[in-house]
Amino acid sequence: MSGLNSPEIAAAYDAVRSDKDPTNWLLISYAAPTGQALKLAKTGTGGLAEVKEQLDDSEVQYVYARVEYANDSESTRVKFVLIIWIGESTRVMRKAGVSIGSGEVKKVLAHHSIQVDASDKSDLDEQDIVKRLRKAGGADYNGGRG
Repeated sequence: MSGLNSPEIAAAYDAVRSDKDPTNWLLISYAAPTGQALKLAKTGTGGLAEVKEQLDDSEVQYVYARVEYANDSESTRVKFVLIIWIGESTRVMRKAGVSIGSGEVKKVLAHHSIQVDASDKSDLDEQDIVKRLRKAGGADYNGGRG
């Protein structure tokens, strides 16, 4: 997968993972309508709500996002999510390459608690994702109530 080792993707990944940087998501898209080259498309500070505005229904895209949530009144947790977006209008040949493409992306965006496969923006409900993160993270201070 050419493009995944670009300095722009590495810098964006480091920014999302940093406690000192406000960037909390990055979006990787295909560089052209054909071929497997990927590029950093965007980054942002507005969380999953902002991510949803960036997704293209005719594309396969990869999102790496930082999600912060409260465990209780005393503490918050930070977890990372990999979202594999396959828009409902994506061409068949592009969809066919997702298993290879996502495998390569996972090598570069390696540190994540859960993977979310999405084809509709409703699949990216922040409360649902936080529930999944709590289950994946072990300690659940809300008794499973999310």
